[in-house]
Amino acid sequence: MNPAWILRTARLVLTPVGGGDLADLRAIKADPSVFAVMLGGVRDYAQTAEDLAHDVVAWGRNGFGIWAIREGGRFVGITGLEHRPDGRGVALRFALWPEAQGRGLAREAAFAALRYGHDRAGLPRIVAVARESNFGSRMVLGGIGMREADSFEQRGYTMILYESASCSAKPGSSSP
Repeated sequence: MNPAWILRTARLVLTPVGGGDLADLRAIKADPSVFAVMLGGVRDYAQTAEDLAHDVVAWGRNGFGIWAIREGGRFVGITGLEHRPDGRGVALRFALWPEAQGRGLAREAAFAALRYGHDRAGLPRIVAVARESNFGSRMVLGGIGMREADSFEQRGYTMILYESASCSAKPGSSSP
């Protein structure tokens, strides 16, 4: 693993997902309270293993991907950047265990991933998608400086497309 891919924030360590994360990934991706609203929905063991293999390859190919989020060494969720299958662009994603929610950890991790995407991976535009009714995710996306850009229907839900352009980042701006 490239050490440059490891991110540290005030409270978190983000490491690219790897084989040692499979048990944690299997648990979080199988939990409908966390993954039912994610693109692709709840994942079984085989799907999670396939996702992990794809994520490991993506890091090598793209220099960005999905990170495991740890607080005090404990796995609390995932965040990352990946190409959306619908062609809307490279998307920021995040999912945290319910007990890790409501303390600003998603915002902290998502902001670190967004900055990495623009500053280190050189991505000029990053998108994110949230259900219109998912106010928690929408607050995180707005809180890290992403702007509503569009909406569309997906499986009976109104989805809000957010975007961030690297030229919108201002030097010296404070992080959330």
